[in-house]
Amino acid sequence: MSGYLSGKTLVTGGARSGKSTFAERLCAAEHEEAWYVATAQAADDEMEERIKRHQQQRQESGYDWQVCEEPLNLAGLLRQRTEKDGTAPALLIDCLTLWLSNVLFKYEHEADVEARVLQAVEELAAAIEDYPGAVIVVTNEVGDGIVPAYPLGRLYRDLAGIANRRMASLCSRVFLVTAGIPIELKSREYHL
Repeated sequence: MSGYLSGKTLVTGGARSGKSTFAERLCAAEHEEAWYVATAQAADDEMEERIKRHQQQRQESGYDWQVCEEPLNLAGLLRQRTEKDGTAPALLIDCLTLWLSNVLFKYEHEADVEARVLQAVEELAAAIEDYPGAVIVVTNEVGDGIVPAYPLGRLYRDLAGIANRRMASLCSRVFLVTAGIPIELKSREYHL
């Protein structure tokens, strides 16, 4: 173990880049035990299959994950996981952008949808900052592709970029995974 016991880490990348696999291996290398917080919801058969594949991969890894499914209330979950003595288990949250889509769909018909989602992002950021244990957050770089053809898609892309920036600002490590290759970005950050 590297001793990175209470740090905050963001792991980002594109679809099928290897970011979840890297985050799981990183967590297992640094922590004897951890909670795996899954944010996906099985809205259709294809998503249900994806979730089953992820569950099987976790089981086959040999690491004893404690699994918790939380599609919406991540901030509340982080507050619940803190023990009375101030200690908290390591958490791997997979993933921020699925959680964001869940929150967006919850509020999509509200007039102030953007404000409500941004408030949820800020509540999650505060909960992660306050969490006394290590947190590894997996997210997607959704803004590197084409501009979505419909307003809700463009709003989601923009909110994902804002959420990723916010989480990166509070994390001491940020990894970009491309083609299965993780690169740590925060230590290479250029400051003006």
